[in-house]
Amino acid sequence: SPPGLLLLTSFLLNVKEDRASPTRLVCDDRLIQKYIVEAKDMEKGVGQCQALPPLRCPAVLPLVDFTFQQWKSKSNETKRREILCDLALLVGAAAAAQGQVSNECGARQLSQLYRHANSFLLLLQTFSWEAGHWEPSCSPHSMEQTHITSIFLTYRQLVQGKLSFFFYDLAKVLCK
Repeated sequence: SPPGLLLLTSFLLNVKEDRASPTRLVCDDRLIQKYIVEAKDMEKGVGQCQALPPLRCPAVLPLVDFTFQQWKSKSNETKRREILCDLALLVGAAAAAQGQVSNECGARQLSQLYRHANSFLLLLQTFSWEAGHWEPSCSPHSMEQTHITSIFLTYRQLVQGKLSFFFYDLAKVLCK
């Protein structure tokens, strides 16, 4: 089964009636570790593709680095919105890059990354702690890159960094 389907199924099997909460995904840290390993494998896999030319139209990627002190000072809702913005940019970059890559290996890896990032995007859109919903008009700090491998590096850094810390923060609230 596709990895995105696994993520969504995992979420749907653990939704509480009163409000959506990805309890199993958050409380079982083996799942986020699995997604980190998959992100690393995708990055490694695209690095093994032969002769990937630069993108004709640069990919707009979020800047996903952060300081731990800044991260700790934000509410979970603010963190969620920031990650949603980052994921939206990544999904868009992967989709745009897919249209520019004729290399079968690169196209396959981009398709996989697109599915994974889009699954996280859909998952995080389903729950909220504060009034109001996420608006796709956010404008995260971004950069343009012409190397396909940059998309994979950014995705891995996002999953390994913000997303992992976010799930850790949620676990403190949801997994008592």
